Amino acid sequence: MATADDITKAREWARFCRADVTSGCLGNPEPEVRVVAEPRSTMAALLKSLVGASEKSARIAQLCRQEEALFQLLIEEKTGTDKNKKFVQDFKTLADVLIQEVIKHDVGKEFPELHGHICGEESNQFENSLGETLEVQVCATQQDTASLLFTILDRNRPAAELLAAAIHQEVVLQDPALDAVALAIPPERLAIWIDPIDSTNQYIRGQASVAPIGGICPSGLRSALVLIGAYDRSSGDPVLGVINEPFFREDPLTHRWQGVYHWGISYQGTSLSSLRRPPLRPEPSVVLSSSETPAIQRALRPLYGERLRFASGAGYKMLCVILGLAEAYVLSEGSTFKWDSCAPHAILRALGGGMVDLEAALQAWRAGQRGALPELTYHQPAGGAVGAERWANRGGLVAFMHREHLEVVVATLATAAL
Repeated sequence: MATADDITKAREWARFCRADVTSGCLGNPEPEVRVVAEPRSTMAALLKSLVGASEKSARIAQLCRQEEALFQLLIEEKTGTDKNKKFVQDFKTLADVLIQEVIKHDVGKEFPELHGHICGEESNQFENSLGETLEVQVCATQQDTASLLFTILDRNRPAAELLAAAIHQEVVLQDPALDAVALAIPPERLAIWIDPIDSTNQYIRGQASVAPIGGICPSGLRSALVLIGAYDRSSGDPVLGVINEPFFREDPLTHRWQGVYHWGISYQGTSLSSLRRPPLRPEPSVVLSSSETPAIQRALRPLYGERLRFASGAGYKMLCVILGLAEAYVLSEGSTFKWDSCAPHAILRALGGGMVDLEAALQAWRAGQRGALPELTYHQPAGGAVGAERWANRGGLVAFMHREHLEVVVATLATAAL
């Protein structure tokens, strides 16, 4: 049952959200809460909308980790008979669904042309521990959203009020780089993929002090990302990507998380990004999933030696390539989806890299094709598949920054006994 202190804390948090949303975001200007009218005809408006949605989403993800009323629903282990495995699993799902619905609501409200074309990993149907099936959505008012969450969260009022306050906060960014984007892309030509919390298993485990190896964290909260990618509805090409790292650093004084965002645009020969292209390194590395097949590892080891790195989270491994921590991310299985790869792919293209379908690239290479290799696209479901598998990257992938390195990887794998 909620105490008076709990409710007071929730109300204080609501005031904080209205006053300062993600203060101290590393590498990005501090946002302030105000309304700025801006023409929606420029890519700057859509980019700012997606970045703002990612910042709000990051704050919700942070909130669920650091506020006691919510953290008690997230922890994996409780003592004795207090442990409720079902609710812990459901809350993890709820965190994903809430973030996804916030992005769909906020971006769709500003860009009605995108209605029906903003999709994500999660269904918004949620069953609470009382067996009630509810539709998670952003309501017209903060009070209405809190009332809905109160029912979803088994009448946990402090948790419901904390989340509702974060959901209804207004985020307007003051970032000159965003304002400088003048590329015009009609929103009605685009569609959006959302991965609200990539690497949710690491998010729920919440390990904050995993030491990096070669600059890459093998696991932990660093790998939990918010991914928002836009693609051309006709061609399926990735056009715009936003990656938000909610758990970039924990402030040693306040113990609150500080985040950072990255973005990139690649459209009709124009490339813009918040990042600079990393150079080729004399001693390259590759990042893999810990479950990558022994055959792939054996094939790549002569290229990389001890510089085979392993990490959790598909989006995080793609980000490692974007940041120059690895020259490539190789995945031989169809275990990623369009919502995992769309945003990182767009940023890679903006920086001169890309993401190819591994199976199709190997076939092309073996057939003597040395030109452009088949890249992933985002508009067509896989034939013969059902459910989420319709949107799987079924042929695996290679994310790369430099064409020279892609060719080395593909040539090596094309001649290996896989």
